[in-house]
Amino acid sequence: MNHAISNLTTDDYEETVAFWRTQTGIWLNESDEPEPMRRFLLRNPGMSLIARNASGTVIAAVLCGHDGRRGYLHHLAVDPAHRRLGLGRALVERCLAKLAAAGIPKCNIFLFNDNAEGRRFWEKLGYKSVAWSPMQRVITKS
Repeated sequence: MNHAISNLTTDDYEETVAFWRTQTGIWLNESDEPEPMRRFLLRNPGMSLIARNASGTVIAAVLCGHDGRRGYLHHLAVDPAHRRLGLGRALVERCLAKLAAAGIPKCNIFLFNDNAEGRRFWEKLGYKSVAWSPMQRVITKS
């Protein structure tokens, strides 16, 4: 497999979002617009990763960050032609190593309930369902 993994930066935004839009199981929303993404990447420098093939095309990407207590992985996607070759695992392992180096002891992911393929992948990597469910509220500016 001929690919290069590097840190995902704000310069990669357009290509990465275009890639994510083509991947099943990835849902983008207002948090993935340019400004929130820029803030996330600047708050978590060197944590997120992108993989490109020999011609420079994005074939995988993941957002990685932490809040000082827990790590979070968002939008892990590998192009179907490059799956089951260890690329997704390599991205996750690199992210977890970065989180460990920052003193973060646990890492959470968010997985849609109907993403059976994603669930199998994450379970192979040791992720388990927890007894709590995320809840969310949209915050509007006053």
